[in-house]
Amino acid sequence: MWRSRVIAGRVRSAPTNAIRGFSHSKSDFPQLHSQVPNPQTLASYPHLENFRSKYLFPQSNATRFFSSSSTDSITDAEVSTGNNSDVIGAENENNDSFSIGEMWKDGIDEANSVLEMDASDSENKESVEVVNNETHEIDIDELHRVLSLLKITDGDSSLGSKLDDMNLNLSEEFVVRVLETPHVPGENLIAFFKWATGVNNGEAFSVTTRSLDSLVRAVCTELKKKVSYSLWDLVKELGVKENSVVTTEMLNSLISLFSRLGKGMAGFEVFNKFEDFSRATNADSYYFTIEALCRRSIFDRVGLVCEKMLTENKLPEATKIGTIISYLCKAGMVKEAHSLYLSAKEKQRFPPQPSVNFLITSLCDGKKVDSDSVHLALKMLDDFNGEKQKRAIKQFSCVIQGLCRVNDFEGAKTLLSKMIDEGPPPGNAVFNSIINGLSKSGNMEEAIKTMRVMESRGLKPDVFAYSVIMSGYAKGGEMGEAEKMLVEAKRIHCKLTPVTYHIMIRGYCKIEKFEKAVKLLNEMERYGVRANNDEYSKLIQSVCLKAVDWRMAEKLTDEMEKKGLCLNGITKSLVTAVKELEEEAEKEVL
Repeated sequence: MWRSRVIAGRVRSAPTNAIRGFSHSKSDFPQLHSQVPNPQTLASYPHLENFRSKYLFPQSNATRFFSSSSTDSITDAEVSTGNNSDVIGAENENNDSFSIGEMWKDGIDEANSVLEMDASDSENKESVEVVNNETHEIDIDELHRVLSLLKITDGDSSLGSKLDDMNLNLSEEFVVRVLETPHVPGENLIAFFKWATGVNNGEAFSVTTRSLDSLVRAVCTELKKKVSYSLWDLVKELGVKENSVVTTEMLNSLISLFSRLGKGMAGFEVFNKFEDFSRATNADSYYFTIEALCRRSIFDRVGLVCEKMLTENKLPEATKIGTIISYLCKAGMVKEAHSLYLSAKEKQRFPPQPSVNFLITSLCDGKKVDSDSVHLALKMLDDFNGEKQKRAIKQFSCVIQGLCRVNDFEGAKTLLSKMIDEGPPPGNAVFNSIINGLSKSGNMEEAIKTMRVMESRGLKPDVFAYSVIMSGYAKGGEMGEAEKMLVEAKRIHCKLTPVTYHIMIRGYCKIEKFEKAVKLLNEMERYGVRANNDEYSKLIQSVCLKAVDWRMAEKLTDEMEKKGLCLNGITKSLVTAVKELEEEAEKEVL
């Protein structure tokens, strides 16, 4: 604040030893010892400097008090402590016309007069502000009356006329005191501010940066949409008329307010007014704007704001950068999030690790996964080292899955080797990702090699690993190799899955070896798998369409009924149709 406060009150009498350094007796200056303040006490009253310089240590009379010799010089501190009483007494004897008692008495009268003027302050007024050599006083009664009115008035249109009737003596300090008072409705503060800056109250109050800032701070603590828009309209109006009173911090507070209210476009409107108001944006301006837009999923504007933020190199602190990265990843803007990550890294502002992990996962698992994004995530793994790398199993696993998804199996195997050598130690999930990718691509030899590496590290291949390898062989028609893997799986695992048998049955049906398919269907229960309607239906359909064997189809239908399963009507009709066709063919032959 550009003011100085002086609280009027009673001034205590000075201590009796204030002039202890003089050799004169009490009788030489009656009532002096109980009235004169010491120099240190006077130093706390700047307006008594005249008394200090004129009477306590008068520069013009220095030669009358002290010797001209440099060895006999005396300081203010020595006078107050009495170390030179003999010198002063001697000088006084040589100057009969000089009366130190009269001089001190005159000085005390002047000091007391000044102090009495300060102590005569009114009970209802307080001197609170000095600006440009002008002193403004706040009438406490007027302040209380205004606050009482603002607290009880609820959107009353007659507020202005009630304020007019008070004939207030407005000043910046008075307006600020009103605006900074808690528990006053924001809409009433805005109405009071408009009234104070208007002309209806006689002498209008000129808007200042301090007063407008107090209003913005007060209203932004409330989360009321109507009041917030009213405040923004007022700031816009003042920004057009006299934009010097609008500051960057005010605009940032408004953007943050609209963000919390979920009004993203309103926050974006405030952001676009920085240039119109000749105000420079800062890091918080961009952060609050991006936050406001992301909360309303206005992602087309988010990209523009992020691009401008990176161009102007106005990045927020590391924690806020992490928040923005998370926002962008949720929006599917992973490339933009990665650009922000690189800029922050260049500026040595490292986002929190959870946001970095989220970025890596999004680059590999997002909706728009491509080779470029996965390799960006792969490059980010170079920033992991030591203990951080050993705990990053999820991030390494995501990157390997992404590499397999874009068919970069060499990159996946290279990263797997790095994990084996440096950590984090790969688990079944990492190996399964590579085995699955290799099997789908038809590279069965590499898939088997990867599974053997897995076994060499003490890991037991699970049913999923065997199933994807069997699927790869079955897809290529190599049912002999697939059967070997099934035998190995049954030897290691006492319980298989319906998917495992479904793969084998479908493979045998594809090469029209239905007997083996039926045999597998019958042995499923021995390995903890119960055939369902779908398995029987697909097998019956294959038998009817490819083998045209309605007898086997009816046999499978009877097995279903014994197990409590019911064949659907379409498949039943298919069996009946195949049977009728065969009977008609036999009649034609006869």
